[in-house]
Amino acid sequence: MLIHDISIPISESMAVWRGQPAVAVTYVRRLADGDHATVSHLAMTVHTGTHVDAPSHHYVDGPGVDGLDLTTLVGPADVIHAMSAPALTGDVLSGLGIPNGAERVLFRTRNSALWSRSPGEFTTNYVGLTDDGARWLVDRGVELVGVDYLSVAAWDHLVPAHRILLGAGVILLEGIDLSGAAPGAYQLVCLPLKMAGGDGAPARAILIEGD
Repeated sequence: MLIHDISIPISESMAVWRGQPAVAVTYVRRLADGDHATVSHLAMTVHTGTHVDAPSHHYVDGPGVDGLDLTTLVGPADVIHAMSAPALTGDVLSGLGIPNGAERVLFRTRNSALWSRSPGEFTTNYVGLTDDGARWLVDRGVELVGVDYLSVAAWDHLVPAHRILLGAGVILLEGIDLSGAAPGAYQLVCLPLKMAGGDGAPARAILIEGD
């Protein structure tokens, strides 16, 4: 059994969404200062790094992250490579060989290379789903979709693509790093923090390969 950690390390130098506060780590207590333990304080938005979006992110009456179905967050997943695609449109998706009946689909694009930048810088020139790409996935019954940048939706399709997916109950896994994942079938384990009513939550996500 081989485990691929597809989570992004949280650090003060990481890229965050435009207009959102940078990650800040301060210390309540420190061993180096003579305290009996080190205690860190972490400040960031819930949409930082590897995270899950809940319907309440775009729908006032939508459920929060604590209401998401864990059986959707854990199970078989297909990693699909779209390395040359400038955007994940319906036409592009139809040519990627996504298996019929796929429930969880994770897209590896040129975005994954962005995570090696240090310090991280946000870019709007990332690969994401267009609104018709989002409808394509909904029409085929996909229950979870992941993209290797801070949004599953392309910059020019942010609101419509999010609303199409979240309105259909699709769970969105954003900010994953698939640079080490070959195309194929895996087991996904993705556990967001159980934030009461949260519009999203940081998550640790892994892919398990083999028996």
